[in-house]
Amino acid sequence: MAKKRTRNTRGRIIAAAWKLFYEQGYENTTVEEIIEASSTSKGSFYHYFEGKDTLLSSLSYLFDEKYQELEAQLDPEEDRFESLLFLNRQLFGYIENSVSLELLGRLLSSQLITRGDKHLLDHNRVYYRLLRRLCLEGQQRGEIRQDITANEFVKAYALAERALMYDWCLCSGEYSLADYGSGMMRRFLKDYQQGPKRLVSSENILSL
Repeated sequence: MAKKRTRNTRGRIIAAAWKLFYEQGYENTTVEEIIEASSTSKGSFYHYFEGKDTLLSSLSYLFDEKYQELEAQLDPEEDRFESLLFLNRQLFGYIENSVSLELLGRLLSSQLITRGDKHLLDHNRVYYRLLRRLCLEGQQRGEIRQDITANEFVKAYALAERALMYDWCLCSGEYSLADYGSGMMRRFLKDYQQGPKRLVSSENILSL
């Protein structure tokens, strides 16, 4: 129970902070406002975070919460390749509407120079566990190629997502991340797909 309270308190602080960052900007948001918006205390805030700057590394926690929410929406019968693309589109839509370009850029750049743990690469995250599960299910159903490991697929998927987020920041958000990313993720990952359409295509080629 204590562990759950800890997670809930930390989660409330993170959710409140990023909402305020998006609505009024990082520089214009104070620790006091975060404490008030999260209905916590100053002691609780500084128990989990040294200051406002350390909250920048908590964006992956917010993403993982979104993935947990999306996981509950997945159709158990859906092609797992399509399930993965659904997750990507939903996350990118969430980023467009809830995370400022400036802060996403700060997060990505901080991961390049940090000497500590790179949380975007933490394979214990909900993100990586969910991707591996869906990949394995897809392989068992014949929807994702079986001649690669789940870890290889997940690495390619995560790499493609990071590349698209980086480019979106680099281009100052001049296009829709969700719309553009949806098409590009399918193109990036199409060689990993092993479904009926690909099988029919192969048969047609052999019959020529």
